[in-house]
Amino acid sequence: MNYRVPTPVPQVILDDVRGAQKMLSGVSRVTAIEGSRHLSSLTGSPVHFKCENLQRTGSFKLRGAYVRIAGLRPEQRAAGVVAASAGNHAQGVALASSLLGVRSTVFMPVGAPLPKVAATQEYGAEVRMHGQVVDETLAAAQEYADRTGAVFIHPFDHHDIIAGQGTVGLEILEQCPEVRTILVGIGGGGLAAGIAVAVKALRPDVRVIGVQAAGAAAYPPSLKVGHPVSIDDPQTMADGIKVGRPGDIPFKIIGELLDDVRTVSEDALSSALLLCLERAKMVVEPAGCSPVAALLSEPELYGGGPVVAVLSGGNVDPLLLQRILRHGMAAAGRYLSLRLRVADRPGALAGLLAVLSVVDANVLDVSHVRTDPRLGLTEVEVELHLETKGPEHCAEVARALHGAGYKVTG
Repeated sequence: MNYRVPTPVPQVILDDVRGAQKMLSGVSRVTAIEGSRHLSSLTGSPVHFKCENLQRTGSFKLRGAYVRIAGLRPEQRAAGVVAASAGNHAQGVALASSLLGVRSTVFMPVGAPLPKVAATQEYGAEVRMHGQVVDETLAAAQEYADRTGAVFIHPFDHHDIIAGQGTVGLEILEQCPEVRTILVGIGGGGLAAGIAVAVKALRPDVRVIGVQAAGAAAYPPSLKVGHPVSIDDPQTMADGIKVGRPGDIPFKIIGELLDDVRTVSEDALSSALLLCLERAKMVVEPAGCSPVAALLSEPELYGGGPVVAVLSGGNVDPLLLQRILRHGMAAAGRYLSLRLRVADRPGALAGLLAVLSVVDANVLDVSHVRTDPRLGLTEVEVELHLETKGPEHCAEVARALHGAGYKVTG
C-alpha cells in the first residue's frame, strides 16, 4: 500500500544523509547486523536485526542529535541547547552536547524511567522534569528556548535530525545489500523518514515499512487525511514511540516514500521483547521491538526476500522490563491460571500437586477458598497459578487434571 501526499517533499536528500555519515565518523558506531533463525523460519525469508540498541547511549538518537548540534553557528552553541524527551533523545542530546562542548538542558516527563534520567545527567545535561506526556514536555522545552535563547533540538521534526537518522539506512544497504524489506518503528517519524530518504534514493525496489503501537498510532489517520492530526491520550508500553502527532517534516517524507505503516498490539510488543531476550540474547526496549512485533503478528507479509528489522533502542527500565516479561509470558501461553474443587480433607492438595508434577507444571501460587456459599460442605476451591511451556503444555495440564477426575471451574 502506498500513501501519497500532494505537497512537495522537503529537501532532505541523499547528499544530506551522506554528509551526516561523514560527520558521524568516529562518533556513532556502525552497529551490527545479526540474523534471526526463528523469525526467518516464520517468514520464509532471511530476517536480520539492525542493532541500534547497541549504539552509544543505547539508541539511534545520538546520530541525529550530533548532526543537529554540530551544525549550529558559534553564537548558537554559546547559547546552549534544550531538548525534550522520554529518554533516548535526551541521552543523545546530552552526549552529543558534551562531545561538542555545548551546554545542554533536557526536559523529561515526570514518569520517565529513572535509569534514563540518571544516564542523561551522567552524559552532562541538566535535567528538568515537566509534564506527563512527551507533547507537554516538548511545550515546556520550547518555552524555555524562547525565554533563554537556547537552541531547541527537536527529537524528530528537523532537517538535520532526519539526515542523521538516515545514516542507519546507508549502513543497512552496505551491510545487507540483498535486503528487500526494512521494518522500522515510528513515533514522530524522524528515523523512518531518514531511512526512507537514503534507501529509496539508492534502492527504490526495497520496501520500507513503518510500525506503530496500536494505542499510539497517529500516522494511519494522518496519512488518510493527508496532513498530521493529533490523537488524544496515546497509550502504549512503548514510550519511545508514544507520540500523539506526527512531525511535519517527517510526515511529508513518510507520506511520499514509505510503502506502508502497520500497527501492533501490546501483546505483540511484549512477545517481541521476550523473543529478543530468549532467542537473540538482546535487551531491546518495547519501541525497539515494534518491527519484531510486526513480524510475529503477520509473518506472511514479509516473504520474498531478506528483511531487516531495526532494533532502534535498548534503554528499558528494569521494573518495566519485569512487568513486560510477565505480560509477554502470559501472551505466549506460558502462564496458566485455573480454579477447581477438591475434597476438604488432609492430603487432597498433595494429590492435586502430584498430578501437576507428573506433567511438569511449575506451581507459582496456590490459594484456598472455603467460605463460598456455592461450595459443598466438604469442598474447598483451589486457585492455581502455573508456569508452563506454552499453549500445548497448557492443554496437556488440562487433560491430566480431567483424567485424574478434577473438574476445572474457571
